[in-house]
Amino acid sequence: MKSKTTIIGVICLLLICNLGLAQQWGDYTLYATMNGTSTVLLDTNGNTFKTWTHSTTAKTGYTVYMEPGGTIVRTVAKSGNSFTGGPICGEVQKVDYNGNITWDFVYSTTQYCTHHDICPMPNGNVLMIAYELRTAAEATQAGSSTSIIMWPDKIVEVQPTGPTTGTVVWEWKAWDHLCQNYDNTKSNYVTSISDNPQLLNINYKTAKDWMHMNGLDYNPYLDQIAFSSHNLNEIYVIDHSTTMAEAATHSGGNSGKGGDLLYRWGNPLAYSAGGTATINVCHDAHWIKDGVPNTGRLVCFNNKGVSSTQSSVDQVDTPISGYNYTITPGAAFTPASYTSRLAASGYTSNMGNSNQLPNGNQLVCVALSGLIYETNPAGTTIWSKTITGSVPQAHRYSACYTNNAAPAIPTVTENTGVLTSSSAVTYQWYMNGVQIPGANQQSYTPSQSGIYVVRITDINGCVYEYSLGYNFTFTSGIASTSLLGNVKVYPNPSTGIINLENAKDEEFEVTVFDASGKLVLKTNTKTTLDLSLLDNGMYLLKMTNSSNETGYSKVYLSK
Repeated sequence: MKSKTTIIGVICLLLICNLGLAQQWGDYTLYATMNGTSTVLLDTNGNTFKTWTHSTTAKTGYTVYMEPGGTIVRTVAKSGNSFTGGPICGEVQKVDYNGNITWDFVYSTTQYCTHHDICPMPNGNVLMIAYELRTAAEATQAGSSTSIIMWPDKIVEVQPTGPTTGTVVWEWKAWDHLCQNYDNTKSNYVTSISDNPQLLNINYKTAKDWMHMNGLDYNPYLDQIAFSSHNLNEIYVIDHSTTMAEAATHSGGNSGKGGDLLYRWGNPLAYSAGGTATINVCHDAHWIKDGVPNTGRLVCFNNKGVSSTQSSVDQVDTPISGYNYTITPGAAFTPASYTSRLAASGYTSNMGNSNQLPNGNQLVCVALSGLIYETNPAGTTIWSKTITGSVPQAHRYSACYTNNAAPAIPTVTENTGVLTSSSAVTYQWYMNGVQIPGANQQSYTPSQSGIYVVRITDINGCVYEYSLGYNFTFTSGIASTSLLGNVKVYPNPSTGIINLENAKDEEFEVTVFDASGKLVLKTNTKTTLDLSLLDNGMYLLKMTNSSNETGYSKVYLSK
């Protein structure tokens, strides 16, 4: 007969094992091998749950994603492209859960061709990366120090219009946002590269495949796009709220800067600013999603992040301010280094990605070795699977995401200063890209001008959908007076001590929320606010005076 100690030990071991399993997040891992003919869903035990089989003439070009309802969106390595090298694609497919091709779109001519990553959007459109051809004469006129054919990147948003057709409804071209200080008789000349971080220096690592853009993401709250460059060792943010015409200029959109770069990070040498490079080959630029710890951070897979034999997943808190990002003229964008880093289990010289998960875990794909694994918040591996072949990216989804189609895109209407969403199950309102604490009803009354977005969920509470941004203009007498006109909040970014310059010289209550909407501080003041005990990152201040007037301000801590 076994002793009580042995029995207790066995029970404890079983509990530990069960707790280990419970630490995983989600139900399925989606992946496809590069140049393969199948897309696979793995269950939490690493077994194949479902397989989509593709034609041998439609092999996977690079990435595959899943839309709500189980439709996969995949890049296809089309044969006969004029552009060669790298993960050239030229074609994008949508395939439903039953394996039916619902959309098969070719974006490949002698003048342009898709490659690397795509990004399915909440409105059903797809963002695509594409090379475009520029002649040696065009490169010289643009200020290139070398007379060569160039393939600068562009981003197109394609709206499906039929089984094989689509319309480009928005476009951004790197070629429209260049600078150079090589030849003052040519286009794009500036006297100082470092004074123009919003532009790309055409003479930094000049080559035919100049940028080699490879990662793409969309932020529905900010209406901004993030992308990464292999060759320039940077990640970037641009404004998507512009018209197509504005995207080719330096003004317009929520940011007021047209298609110019709003933010760049990883290699200040690329724009002649002080500092050192943090990124050494990167892929998979993306934001941490809403509802996940450290929401709003930018992330990249840093291929040589730790060393030339070990990759990393790097996260960065951006100095965001409204729809723009603060920078000291002539200096580099902050922060000077990554905010947090997860050293990868191995090394991949190319490709790779990560997912940040709601429970704080991370899913990491070490591409060339075919290793996909999940870590807990402490960085301990709790699940792994090694695939034969190269896996550019892997993504984790919950079962409700595969079983339920997304709800209809919500609409926002205004009536006498009140914003109202179309009917849904749950609601969450955002202003200028920041979650408004407690604003979770169908209607919301803004207290200041800004861009408002509502996020809803389906009947299961597990599939998100987002409205388009609603540009609300505050009018006195309709909404309560905003405190923001009476309170100046500075410096921003700050090392911890925030000055509140109060024109009315009155005390007010300040509540501080972190990026996930969690209340972290509540105090009364009229002069200064001490946030030095809080972690680096973005915080929302809600200020309320004795007359119950309220106002909001975002601050960024960088210590």
